[in-house]
Amino acid sequence: MTVTHHLRVHRSDEQLAREGQLAWRIAEIAADEVEVDADVVDMIINRVIDNASVAAASLTRAPVSAARQQALDHPVSVNGSGSTVFGCALERRTSPEWAAWANGVAVRELDYHDTFLAAEYSHPGDNIPPILAVAQHVGSDGRALVRGIATGYEIQVDLVKAISLHAHKIDHVAHLGPSAAAGIGTLLGLDVETIYQAVGQALHTTTATRQSRKGEISTWKAHAPAFAGKMAVEAVDRAMRGETSPSPIYEGEDGVIAWMLDGPDASYDVPLPVAGESKRAILDTYTKEHSAEYQAQAWIDLARKLHNERPELADPANIDSIVIHTSHHTHYVIGSGANDPQKYDPHASRETLDHSIPYIFAVALQDGTWHHVDSYAPERAQREDTVALWHKITTAEDPEWTRRYHSIDPAEKAFGGRVEIRLTNGETVTDEIAVADAHPLGARPFAREDYIRKFRILAEPVLEPAEIERFLELVQRLPELAADEVAALSIVAAPGVLATAPAPKGLF
Repeated sequence: MTVTHHLRVHRSDEQLAREGQLAWRIAEIAADEVEVDADVVDMIINRVIDNASVAAASLTRAPVSAARQQALDHPVSVNGSGSTVFGCALERRTSPEWAAWANGVAVRELDYHDTFLAAEYSHPGDNIPPILAVAQHVGSDGRALVRGIATGYEIQVDLVKAISLHAHKIDHVAHLGPSAAAGIGTLLGLDVETIYQAVGQALHTTTATRQSRKGEISTWKAHAPAFAGKMAVEAVDRAMRGETSPSPIYEGEDGVIAWMLDGPDASYDVPLPVAGESKRAILDTYTKEHSAEYQAQAWIDLARKLHNERPELADPANIDSIVIHTSHHTHYVIGSGANDPQKYDPHASRETLDHSIPYIFAVALQDGTWHHVDSYAPERAQREDTVALWHKITTAEDPEWTRRYHSIDPAEKAFGGRVEIRLTNGETVTDEIAVADAHPLGARPFAREDYIRKFRILAEPVLEPAEIERFLELVQRLPELAADEVAALSIVAAPGVLATAPAPKGLF
């Protein structure tokens, strides 16, 4: 059962009571001591495995190394035991906000973990690094960690269902700051007042434009959610010291809604769990089989299918044009509707290519597979026949696929579309796909064994076999873990692996 919170702008002279504010309602949910359902616990374990998978695969990448070096240049805070950093020895610790930063970058760098798409976009797994970092620092057990993660997912998904940020070119991590702060509040058992102040501060410090995901996409794309997680940790710290935050942060006449979103006349209906209701929103989310923006997942699967059925489609000499008919989001964010010339540039950054559905579809159609490194390699992107095929691919918005994208019916909601391939011999090949194969309603929904397989594949090049088994044994007992075991819930790179990563110097 859910209750709808009606959200609108209030003039200052209306004096909106705290109990009527969205931030207060979020805090009430976070402070609710309801237990976590067994199926939710299982999915939380899956997503902790998923985060570790993609973090392992990114350990030697430059942005991750830079964030890790920044974190390691800061000592452990005096009021706790410190937090682990992905890749480093378990005894090598740092302050929790910096661990949230380093581990958040590692998780997001390859754009390869879970997603939830509705009115807004999100990667709810971004909640895990800051909540886990605080749990390790203060000595929380597995049960508390599970409860905190369940809250982080719940709040983020509820916000994403109701409030569009991208329509106003605000980056989606503005929903992450409040959700991570709420999750940390649950973890620590904080009171409603303290969590309320932390949520307001976290939102206020994490609103930014979507230029980080536009044009020539920079390495900040991976850092933006990590920064939101870091700000959430710091917001909780300030709130615990009795400091207050802008209020009402959402509803004020100079607040987020009035000036960053739909304006002073706007209103939203936010679905929230009632008191005592289990937090189950994580079950609405889905992970990625392929390392690419979620809107590309189904298209990789369809291209893989066409590669096997019609191998002649991989040769640009046989192709007149390829048109991908899809949702508004896919067309305008990762398709030709974005009007970004970089999406067709063979020398574009990896971050740009993983937001280019013309590139992704061309490579998957030619290779019949997708690889988190090889599919983005410069020599792959610059291959002459690939460039020729790539430049024959465009996207078009289809109202029906847009409607299905926004549907609240899980059986109807779709993230794919229809492709029309015109061959030079006059033939037209058409096919369609609604959801990715790994989606809960897809051809091969991800289950625990799939998460474990993904972890093994991505971890084997950088972790020793014994470390892989240690982590998998530990994480699958998550709700039963003692505090010292939570403190070891990380991954340690094999000797010499981190030495191959760039080690940039900065101010710290």
